[in-house]
Amino acid sequence: MISVESFFGTFALITSIIGLLPQIYKAYKTKSTTDVSMLMLINYSICSISWIIYGICLNSIFVVWSNIPILITCCVSVIQKYIYDKRNIKEKL
Repeated sequence: MISVESFFGTFALITSIIGLLPQIYKAYKTKSTTDVSMLMLINYSICSISWIIYGICLNSIFVVWSNIPILITCCVSVIQKYIYDKRNIKEKL
């Protein structure tokens, strides 16, 4: 049987990843991220890094490994934002 802590930890992981996946997909399809806040993406990344450090301090493999995919999705979004915004600026010139 799964513990309450594991259930909510897994639930938090899934909902956090799901939170950015639609945005990544939309940005990929439209090649536009003008409606995405870079500040939000940086904040999300800092939050994930902080959780990873916290997990390391607690020796909690679950906390560390559950935040790595979230950090990866944040990084993908930041890269998309950088590339697509730069491309859109060049097209307007």
